[in-house]
Amino acid sequence: MRFDTSAKLLAFARLERSTYQSGNFKANNTPMVKRGSSYLRWALLNASRLVAMRYKTFSDYLHKKRQEGKHYCVAISHVGKKLVRVIFHMLKNNGVFVTQLV
Repeated sequence: MRFDTSAKLLAFARLERSTYQSGNFKANNTPMVKRGSSYLRWALLNASRLVAMRYKTFSDYLHKKRQEGKHYCVAISHVGKKLVRVIFHMLKNNGVFVTQLV
């Protein structure tokens, strides 16, 4: 496998936040990173939207993020991150994802 951790895969997919800190200051609202594959990010965000419509696990996660006050696009990016972590775990452990349909 090319990536050791799901965090590295998230970075490659341009779905992780950049960090900015200086001394004791650490910024909270930072943009997404610009390294990695923009095509993979586009594909994952579109897949996240479709997965959230069809699978209860991802739908509940989207609704949870929306209830926290996050914008729809931000909530979908969180669903995308969850999708990447699930895919990474399935590939690493040669497992199957079993979930309820909506």
